[in-house]
Amino acid sequence: MWRLWLIFDPRRALVALAIFLFSLAILIHFILLSTDRFNWIEGPRTRAGAARTSELPAPPAFPTVQITPTKVV
Repeated sequence: MWRLWLIFDPRRALVALAIFLFSLAILIHFILLSTDRFNWIEGPRTRAGAARTSELPAPPAFPTVQITPTKVV
C-alpha cells in the first residue's frame, strides 16, 4: 500500500477525493430537492390530478371465488 503513495501525491489525491465527494453530495441533495417526497424546504406540492385519483375505490384485498359443493359418489 505504501508503494501506491509513491506513485500518487497524497495531498493531491486527498484534495481530489474531497472535491469529488462534495460535488456528489451536492448533486444528491439537489436531486432530492427536485422530488415531491423529499423536498424538505418547500414541502410536498399538491396537484389536481392527485386528488382525483385518490377518489377511486380501492380494489378488494382478495378476489372473491364462488365454490360450488360437489357430490362425492
